[in-house]
Amino acid sequence: MLRMDEWIKKADTLQEALPYIQKFRGALIVVKFGGSSMEDPELVKSTMRDIVLMECIGFKPIVVHGGGKAISAELKKQDIPVKFVNGLRHTCERTIKVVDDVLHNQVNANLVELARSFGGPAVSISGKSILTAEKVMSKDPNTGAEQDVGFVGGIVNVDVAPVQAALAAGQIPVITPLGTGRDGQVYNINADIAACQIAEAVHARKLVFLSDVPGVLRDASDESTVIPTIRTDKIPDLIHDKILSGGMLPKINSCVHALEAGINKVHMIDGRVRHTLLLEIFTDEGVGTQIVRPDSEM
Repeated sequence: MLRMDEWIKKADTLQEALPYIQKFRGALIVVKFGGSSMEDPELVKSTMRDIVLMECIGFKPIVVHGGGKAISAELKKQDIPVKFVNGLRHTCERTIKVVDDVLHNQVNANLVELARSFGGPAVSISGKSILTAEKVMSKDPNTGAEQDVGFVGGIVNVDVAPVQAALAAGQIPVITPLGTGRDGQVYNINADIAACQIAEAVHARKLVFLSDVPGVLRDASDESTVIPTIRTDKIPDLIHDKILSGGMLPKINSCVHALEAGINKVHMIDGRVRHTLLLEIFTDEGVGTQIVRPDSEM
């Protein structure tokens, strides 16, 4: 049995959360769920339960998920070679079929089932039905030459109607990062970029990335060097100093575009820690890194 001081501490936590619950009641919050945070079944359960809690207290969460590890495992099982070009998974005809199957029938289905097991009205929405895509090429970082990465796409349009309909029905949309070309071809889409563009299209209040690190690190080898807040006008300096580099750049550029389109804040937090999503949104201290416009209220 809990001691009285422990009960009081729990009550204090609820009191601290109250202004945030009031502030964000009815707010659209896009959560990008992926990376190593999806490798631990208990973390996945905990995160989906937190998202259900958010919906219960009046938020409108939208989940956009990845599934890289599950895809790699299935490709290995089917003896399909895994090839990366400049950090992008080369997606051949056999690979795109596996990506499609795993994202929809394994990862998405599991997240929806978990949310429903906690009483959350989750619904699956296929990116193929809402994301119009076109083939993209990758540039060699040394020569600048374009390289073919197969059926990898960029988003040219987001049909928000199915997402808005789900939200209006009180549901939690859980979305796969796949798109369909105008020719009917299915394309694999970077889940981070998909989350940014979906958040932009639905005019989300917040966009939260559950990542593999505590936030943006000033020193990549030291997880204690989290930068709490980054203003978009300071991003060029961070790129120049190579604090932001590599695979982080497309995500950061998409975040900046989303902020310029009206999203209030973007958060990058550690998805490996239980309840990190709630800690970021509902506490005074917060966790991770928030990215804001220069004119944003801190």
